[in-house]
Amino acid sequence: MAEPFPAEGLPLEEARRLILAALQPLGGRETLPLALALGRTTAEPVRAVAAVPGFRASIMDGYAIAGSDPPAMGQCWRLVGRSAAGRPHAGVLGAGEAVRILTGAVVPEGSGRVLPQELVRLVDAEGDRDTATASTGDSLARTADPTIELVGACGANAWIRSPQEECAAGVELVPVGHRLGVADLGRLASCGIEQLALTARPRLGLLISGDELLPPGAPRGPGQIWESNSALLTALLERLGYGVAQVQVVSDRPDRLRRALGELAASCDLVVSTGGISAGDSDWIRALVAELGEVSFWKLFLKPGRPFAWGHVGGTPFFGLPGNPVAAAITALQLLWPALQQLEGAQVQLLPRLRVRLAQPLKRVSGRPELARARLEVSPEGTLLARLEGTQASSRIGSLQGADLLLEIPAEQGDLEQGMELWAQLLRLPIF
Repeated sequence: MAEPFPAEGLPLEEARRLILAALQPLGGRETLPLALALGRTTAEPVRAVAAVPGFRASIMDGYAIAGSDPPAMGQCWRLVGRSAAGRPHAGVLGAGEAVRILTGAVVPEGSGRVLPQELVRLVDAEGDRDTATASTGDSLARTADPTIELVGACGANAWIRSPQEECAAGVELVPVGHRLGVADLGRLASCGIEQLALTARPRLGLLISGDELLPPGAPRGPGQIWESNSALLTALLERLGYGVAQVQVVSDRPDRLRRALGELAASCDLVVSTGGISAGDSDWIRALVAELGEVSFWKLFLKPGRPFAWGHVGGTPFFGLPGNPVAAAITALQLLWPALQQLEGAQVQLLPRLRVRLAQPLKRVSGRPELARARLEVSPEGTLLARLEGTQASSRIGSLQGADLLLEIPAEQGDLEQGMELWAQLLRLPIF
């Protein structure tokens, strides 16, 4: 098969562009309750059914007074009731009237201002001033026919929450194709949304190939290793919001690999393999994919991750990841994750990038662009630092442990000096 791309491999950005251009959202949807929607993608915009909170609410404990103009110190109002959360005052305030009001309670009609309780003092029927500020319902109960007096300077803030502070009726709360986070679910619940229309998630079939592979815990023979790619990639995809529908671990025999590729392609929305796509005597995957479908391109101009293949098995998209675990995980982040978002109908998002400085010098031979694993540190002066620990070998999963960053090192860059500034991709996912 003729090489359609440069022998050294395709640049990462070009590979991502080609893959995303070839994929269309799967379509299909399901309706789920809000509690099951975390990490899922909206199939349609979600709009508010009503204004929230839907009434003028007090921002603090205090006293709602008649009118809206800033009052002067020494001004007094007669207390005519109480408004608490869920138990509003029923009347309309007239001139010179006020009600005791608690945080979140409805501000009664006729009031355009809440006085913080620390600015107010109770005055009894004979005009004697209480020794404490008017801060409790008990004080009200002990004072016959009470009035309140403003004893502190009143600022411009009216301390009233708008009826549409969170949203107005009909406003778009989240757009179509939006991946729902923690804050999204909290806001939707506060706006009365109970169920959501969500896109279908892609069904992913994972093929792990290798004669040397054993299940973890099995006795090892000469040259054998415990298989880790299935655990690593399944956990990575679950962290990103996707599952693995099927996993097959198959020895390097063409008949078995051909059968596994066909079964996964027939039952899944995409097939992902690790290993077997280089040019060795036992690397059958690439040739079998070309036999069953098409290999659109092979090899990335990237370290780690050069042995990568993209194509189709029949009509099912195929991703051939490297066999080394770190290379498999990094190429999955860079290429498979965006593709899954595209298939799900989500807005494709990549890892955020930031500028960091090297915490220590790094020996390196130029040749390919590299994504090095590093920890994020902050210097006493507030500078963001990247610290690399141990070898960056693509077979050492330990380089992923505790990694906060993928440090972007240009292809032409040789040795790096301490303090050199580089771009880095942030690995930590947002909480909200």
